[in-house]
Amino acid sequence: MDHPAVIHKTASDLRLPPHWANYEAVRREDVWGMARQALQGLPGGGLNIGFEAVDRHAGGALREHCALRFVARDQPALELSYGELARLSNRFANVLQGLGIGKGDRLFVLAGRLPALYVAVLGALKNGTVVTPLFSAFGPEPIATRIALGAGQVLVTTEALYQRKVRQIRERLPTLRHVILVAEDDGDTDQPGTLDWARLMASASEQFSTVPTQADDPALLHFTSGTTGTPKGALHVHGAVVTHYATGRYALDLHAQDRFWCTADPGWVTGTSYGIIAPLLHGVTSLIDREEFDAERWYSLLEQERISVWYTAPTAIRMLMKAPVELAQRHRWPALRFVASVGEPLNPQAVWWGQQVLGLPIHDNWWQTETGGIMIANTPAFDIKPGSMGRPLPGIEACIVEHLEAEGEPPRVRVIETPDVEGELALKRGWPSMFRGYLNNEARYQKCFAGELYLTGDLARVDADGYYWFVGRADDVIKSAGHLIGPFEVESVLMEHPAVAEAGVIGKPDALLGELVKAFVSLKDGQVASEPLRLDILAHARKRLGAAVAPKEIAFLPTLPRTRSGKIMRRLLKARELGLPEGDTSTLEGGA
Repeated sequence: MDHPAVIHKTASDLRLPPHWANYEAVRREDVWGMARQALQGLPGGGLNIGFEAVDRHAGGALREHCALRFVARDQPALELSYGELARLSNRFANVLQGLGIGKGDRLFVLAGRLPALYVAVLGALKNGTVVTPLFSAFGPEPIATRIALGAGQVLVTTEALYQRKVRQIRERLPTLRHVILVAEDDGDTDQPGTLDWARLMASASEQFSTVPTQADDPALLHFTSGTTGTPKGALHVHGAVVTHYATGRYALDLHAQDRFWCTADPGWVTGTSYGIIAPLLHGVTSLIDREEFDAERWYSLLEQERISVWYTAPTAIRMLMKAPVELAQRHRWPALRFVASVGEPLNPQAVWWGQQVLGLPIHDNWWQTETGGIMIANTPAFDIKPGSMGRPLPGIEACIVEHLEAEGEPPRVRVIETPDVEGELALKRGWPSMFRGYLNNEARYQKCFAGELYLTGDLARVDADGYYWFVGRADDVIKSAGHLIGPFEVESVLMEHPAVAEAGVIGKPDALLGELVKAFVSLKDGQVASEPLRLDILAHARKRLGAAVAPKEIAFLPTLPRTRSGKIMRRLLKARELGLPEGDTSTLEGGA
């Protein structure tokens, strides 16, 4: 069925007056200044994410209002009010101080969507401790790599995850002074060399004064994958809270009475910025579902929990689209007024599916780990061009650039003024949540900028109406189910298998995941390609990397294409896999 190129909005489409109804007028305002004024600030000056998200409300009219509502199958719901969240996060901040962990030290959290995860993140922020949430589906190698790179001093995790993934790597982590274990059955833990969450929290005081932090003090460390080398640690500061507040207002249109559901795992930047921080800043109630995806369950939660604003991912939407439409037809969502998506481009069919099945179009938006918050979005009051990621938010100046040939650094670019010409998406630096560096890699950080422009590494175009359209990545980073996966990290683990001589990894288009990880391996002398060997290599990768990162497909090749300098040509592997033109092969080892 053919659909119009534009979904036109009318007043009848809006169930609440939106915060942003006049595009140009709001973009002319000082939105960062307005957002900063809406926040309280620390007594005596300073800014702290944890204080603004929790204590600002706990000391006022929202003290008894539900902040986080946890649901799980076959268990009663658990609610934490803003007052309770303040007291619990105070306890954990005191736990950290009792362990000698303070401002600037680093805490990692590896857990499912347990209350302790949220308490640990917020308590650590109030203590001035830098926080890194990790994806609980990671295998031991990604966990070890990130804790080692971040010089993590404290890890909060569950007893089960510690047994399966951490204990075997702990001796490789010399900076890790303390491991705090959470018992998922609310009991005690008793693992040698660890501390018990429940006992520590029970003995800690509920009184705590937020550590004085300034806007430029480090707060969050998020890891993002690159094409070569180890993952990059993107450092964010407490001043990012200004962007979290502003984007919660303008991109997600959060109102005080909303019931909000962000389905992203807190181990990814979306799950931190918009699964924890932004909704708390706006004093709304957030739903936290502890279960994995299930279409019937999700439809039921939207209905029973009276969700009004829903922020999810394209992969989840495609999974709902694959489910029988009868599942959706059993439910009604009179409270639902806005649906947004992020993580990878949302195809037009998914936008229209939302309109037909949910009664609301799905609003795509765009941002990155490095930006810390939503930069470009489709928002409630404005027309949607399905397939577009929308237009820049207030306070954000975006453009499309082309690179100019130049020797050395820094990069030189030219802004493309002509509509619909592909180039690299760039943003004018200066928004509050812009990352302040890559951990221990200043040279790589500087390469991200050309003068006042941050170069995103994403290829895009902008049309005559100012709508931006994603084209692809400018590098080899793989986007699978909204997660960025660095090929080097996967290749390194594959080559640890005793049969593998070399490995090359690409992203292969997939209708559900966006891209799946496909590996090409050549074998050592004396090894013979076979189905049992392929399965053994797959099992090795899944054990070390976790199912979310490991390859879904493996193919054997006699040799992999390399440049004369020895670099595997992933571009050529991908072109041959997809039947695309191979392009310039003059640098290929042995010639074209």
